[in-house]
Amino acid sequence: MAFASNKSGGPMAEINVTPLVDVMLVLLIIFMITAPAMTQRILIDVPQKSTQPPPKDPPPPIDLGIRANGDMFWNGQPISTEILKLQLEFESKKNPQPVLQIQADEETQYQILADVMGTAKNVGYKKIGFASPEG
Repeated sequence: MAFASNKSGGPMAEINVTPLVDVMLVLLIIFMITAPAMTQRILIDVPQKSTQPPPKDPPPPIDLGIRANGDMFWNGQPISTEILKLQLEFESKKNPQPVLQIQADEETQYQILADVMGTAKNVGYKKIGFASPEG
C-alpha cells in the first residue's frame, strides 16, 4: 500500500479507485455468467409462402359491426349472437373464405370482441381483420 506525503496538512484530493475497479470487475463477471442463462427462446409459427395463386374474383368481405352496448350488425343488418355463430359457420365452409372485417366502436368492451373472435376461430374462420368504424 502506498502512502502519499501530504505536506500541506489539508485534505487529500485523490480518490482510491482500486475498490471501485474490483467491484466493477466482479459485477462484470456476474453479468457475463448470468446473461446467457436469462435468454428464453420463443417459438413462433411464421406463415409459409402459399403455393396457390390468389383467387381471381375474391368474395366480398363481411362487415361485422359491434357497438358499445354489444349490438352486432352483419353487413348493416342486426344479428343475434346465436345467429352470428351459425352464419360464421356457414361462411367458413366457403372456398375461398370471405374476409371477416370487424368494426367495433371505441367504447366496446374487449370481452365482447374476444367472444366474437373466439367464436369465429372455433367454427373454422381463418380470415379475420379489423376496420375502423365509420363516423
